[in-house]
Amino acid sequence: MTFSIVAFDPESGDVGVAVASKFPAVGAVVPWLEAGVGAVATQSFVNARYGPDGLDLLSRGEEPITAAQVLTAADDQRAVRQLGMVDCQGRAATFTGDECLDWAGGVVATGVAIQGNILAGPQVVAAMEEAWRATAGTPLVERLMAALLAGDRAGGDRRGRQSASVHVKRQGVGYGGATDQLVDLRVDDHVDPVPELQRLIDIHTMVFGSTPESEWVVVDEVVAEKMRAALCAEGTAVAATGPWDELLEAALLRWVINENLDERWSSGDRIDPVILNHLMS
Repeated sequence: MTFSIVAFDPESGDVGVAVASKFPAVGAVVPWLEAGVGAVATQSFVNARYGPDGLDLLSRGEEPITAAQVLTAADDQRAVRQLGMVDCQGRAATFTGDECLDWAGGVVATGVAIQGNILAGPQVVAAMEEAWRATAGTPLVERLMAALLAGDRAGGDRRGRQSASVHVKRQGVGYGGATDQLVDLRVDDHVDPVPELQRLIDIHTMVFGSTPESEWVVVDEVVAEKMRAALCAEGTAVAATGPWDELLEAALLRWVINENLDERWSSGDRIDPVILNHLMS
């Protein structure tokens, strides 16, 4: 009772899943993914074993279409199951059992599988595919969210809205470089979960994203004065006037840590514009 997209980005190596449903905490059961291997969305009277077992098959080199056949052949309730799979070679597959509740179906293309059941109609999947194609060249999480929002606004789950989630993995680029978890966000119960999920994505991007250093702002005397005034307004005591110096840098760093923007911090007289804009706001 869900619509989802599983996809792989060959440029970044990202693999991801986005899903929404009139079901609580859909992100706890549908998405399964492993960096360097692939992703699985298992839905419609969920067989949770499709997730880990599907990833295991992909890790052993099985193509998604073969892996889907193996999973469903061993399941005597396959007629009510649905799944999408993609591997990190861009091969993809989707499966919809004959007894999935209308409307149910999916589409597949290089690097992506889109599927849903109990949908408002085929226009849901069609809108998701169109949004996916229209956002080519943007980061995977943006493409996943564009597709999810398009499907939601095309009618989505015909029973209504409740939860949504998005997950993206890339090897070695999670928080502090210690995990593969690039994005892991869920809205478990909300009147309009997909836009709420986008709000969380925007926060996540501000905190954990990065700006090319060529776009960083030089902290000259004018910028330093604006930063001092903003820090004072925030209750951080700094010297009243003067150029960029160690005292101002130390005060700014304390504020940056307090705002959870330390992943964007670098010592010196240049600053990530996201930090500066957030301080000014």
